[in-house]
Amino acid sequence: MGKSTQSPARRGGNDEIKTFNDLVVEVQNKGICGKCGGCVSFCSAGEFNALQIEEDGTPRLVDDEKCVKCGICYLICPQIKALNDELDEKMAWKPPIGHYRKLVSARTTSPKTAEVCTDGGVVTSLLTYALDKGLIQAAIVSRRVGPFARQPMVATKPEELIEAAGSHFEETFHLDEIGKRYNSFVPSIRDIKGLGERNLERIALVGTPCQIYTFRKMQLLRVVPSDAITLTIGLFCMENFSFDEAARKKLERNIGVRLSKIRKLNIKDNVIVTQENGEVVHVPFEVVDDVARPACFACSDFACDYADISCGGLGSPDGYTTTMVRTNVGEKIYNGAKQEKYIQEWSPRGKDKARLHKTEMMAKIVSFALRKKRRAKRILGD
Repeated sequence: MGKSTQSPARRGGNDEIKTFNDLVVEVQNKGICGKCGGCVSFCSAGEFNALQIEEDGTPRLVDDEKCVKCGICYLICPQIKALNDELDEKMAWKPPIGHYRKLVSARTTSPKTAEVCTDGGVVTSLLTYALDKGLIQAAIVSRRVGPFARQPMVATKPEELIEAAGSHFEETFHLDEIGKRYNSFVPSIRDIKGLGERNLERIALVGTPCQIYTFRKMQLLRVVPSDAITLTIGLFCMENFSFDEAARKKLERNIGVRLSKIRKLNIKDNVIVTQENGEVVHVPFEVVDDVARPACFACSDFACDYADISCGGLGSPDGYTTTMVRTNVGEKIYNGAKQEKYIQEWSPRGKDKARLHKTEMMAKIVSFALRKKRRAKRILGD
């Protein structure tokens, strides 16, 4: 496993293990807590309720005397980089976007999936293939219930995957959200905790870079039930959003579109807003940065470097998913889905054009990755 996973959690050169109190100082007090819930969900003193999650999602230490000082909460936090050397070695990471075996533009062959997906539907089709072949029993995904709101979901059937891929902007959604916070980030890491109770042993996790990063650290530490996750699909991510009603009104003025009129939200070179009438508005990231989650500005991973397969829309034609196959597990799933015609690849005619397309894709991914790394360095002052 590489270097010891114990020593990085110790304070300075002494033997005192870093705990939740250190997370408060190093993460919460800096305003970069992502409220993923991992520290609370996998607390060794969970049965004693040493930690709890506040209504706004912030983790809090309830009773310091109940803390067993194990250091797990500190080490698995996505804002703590103590295990990076071990993780980089295990995942054969190399700059600037990690190890990968294949980079392609692909899309689903399923008309139902294509009708509701954001890009090319590759994530949904890979998971559908894995479910159909019994390679996984379920997938932890997110279900969209609004342009800036999602809910976690454990899908065990292909039709549930399609449901999760589609937009669910019910009429009541906009009324329900009045006066509340809009949040496009789903704390999926919390759902891992209950896998054992559901007798699920082969699970896929679809997540953002910070979620996949946290999960990989849980694997390093052998935190149960992280061993139940057998496939990770990461999503390219520049930032997620979290804002209240006042910020909503400001955002609507800035983009010139009412949230209630948005049918689909997508992110490629910029934020792409598709309205109910079909009109598409391209919004620069700078316009929506005001409503981005503060934790996202401290994150340096754009291409989900530690996933088995990374996916996004950046660099591919409309209707296709940019897909990076990174590991043996990812390659097995991807090749199987392609062979069984769950997905199909796109390539321009001619070897020169195909090479140029791949070069352009890679250039865009690297550009966004470096941009995010520079932003994180600036925020953290490293």
